[in-house]
Amino acid sequence: MPLENLFGSKGRLVLSALLVCAVILELAYCQEEAQQQKIKPGRKPKPSITKLGRSKNKSPRAVTAKPKIKTTPAAPAQTFLTQVLNRGKFKKVVDSISVQSGDTLELRCRGKPVQWSVPKYLEEDDEGRLSMVQQERYGVLTLINTTGADTGEFSCYPMYCEDTDCRKEYDKAVKVFVFFPDPQELFVPSADYYEAIQLRTNWPTLLPCQVSSPQAKVTLHREFPPVEVAVDGAEISFNVKRGFTIHRPRPHHAGALFCVASLGNLRQSSTKYMLIYVNYPMAPPAPVIQASSSSVTAGENLRVSCSVVGEQDVAVEFTWDYPGQQIGRPLYTQDSISPVGGGAARQQSQSVLLVDEVRDVDHGTYTCTAQNLQGAKSVSTTVKVVPKAKPKKQKP
Repeated sequence: MPLENLFGSKGRLVLSALLVCAVILELAYCQEEAQQQKIKPGRKPKPSITKLGRSKNKSPRAVTAKPKIKTTPAAPAQTFLTQVLNRGKFKKVVDSISVQSGDTLELRCRGKPVQWSVPKYLEEDDEGRLSMVQQERYGVLTLINTTGADTGEFSCYPMYCEDTDCRKEYDKAVKVFVFFPDPQELFVPSADYYEAIQLRTNWPTLLPCQVSSPQAKVTLHREFPPVEVAVDGAEISFNVKRGFTIHRPRPHHAGALFCVASLGNLRQSSTKYMLIYVNYPMAPPAPVIQASSSSVTAGENLRVSCSVVGEQDVAVEFTWDYPGQQIGRPLYTQDSISPVGGGAARQQSQSVLLVDEVRDVDHGTYTCTAQNLQGAKSVSTTVKVVPKAKPKKQKP
C-alpha cells in the first residue's frame, strides 16, 4: 500500500519536514568540511566562539563591553643617510666620506618629503650634474662627473607638512662632509686670487683652506716675511673640513697669508688671504650729552657736548639733530679723541656742537647719536632760549 494512503495528509506533512531537516544538516556538514580544507598546514584552526546569551544549556547572561584602549601613534622613523655603492650595495654614512673625483655620488635620505642642502659651489652652478628626486619613503641625491670643487657638506632636512605648508625640521637634519680627492688638485678651486678677511677682536677668524683629500698635509704660511706660521691648537687650530681658525685675532696676525698642501709628490699653494685687523667693539656706544647751560639768553653762545668712553682704536661716529636745522642753520662741531687713564687701554671720543649767538629758533631739543660697528644709541637734552632783558628807561 502506498505511503500516501497509509499516513494520509498528515503523514505527508511529517515526511516533508523530515526531508527538510535532513537537507539542512547535510549543508551544515558540507560548510564545516569546506572550512577545514581552507586551513593551511602547520597552522591551528581558530576555535569557534559561541556567542554569549545563545547557549542552549546555559541561561542568557549580560555581556560587558571591554573598554577601548587608545593607541599612541608610532614615533616617526629616525632620519639617516645611506650611500649607494656599486652593484646595489648600501652603506650608512658617518661624519665624512670620500668619493674619488669622476665617480658618482648617490645619497638616500629617509623621509617623506625631504629637502637637500649642498655646497655653495653646486648651488650656484651644477652644470646639470646634480639631481634630487623624492621617492615613496626617501629622497635621492645624485651627483655625476664629480670634481674636487664639489667637496663640502651635504645635508638632508626632513620636512614637517600641514596641508600644503611645509617647513624644515632643523633639529632632525643629518649631514655628511664629502671629499672628492683629485690627483691634480689638492685645494678646492677658488675664483679669487686674493680674498680679504677681517680680523675682528671679538670673533674667531676662519681661513678656509679647503682641501679635496683628507689625507693631505696642510700648513699655514706668511707671505712677508716668508715664514711658516705656528699652529699650536690654542691660538690657531686646523680642521681638515674647515681650514685654519684664529681664535683670538690680534694686530700681529694681520698681513698676507696662504696655505700649502702636500700629498705624496704633489705640493700646492692655496689662494692668498689678506687679513685686515679691525678692533671690533664689544658693545654699542653709551653716549653722554651735556649742554653748557639749560637756559641761554638770546645772543649768547651755546655748547652741547656728546662723549663716549670705550675701547682703544674703536671708531665712533656722531650725528646731530638740533632745532636750527628747520631753518637751515649750519652745523658746527668739534670732534676729538683722548686716552683715558686706568688699567685697560680705553679712550674718550667726543663731539661738541657749537651754536653762536643763539636765537629763538635755537630753543628746543638737541639729540646726539653715537654709532660704532656694534650699533647706535641716541641721547637728548633740552635748551631754553631766554629773550634779552629790555634796558630800563632812565627817569628824567
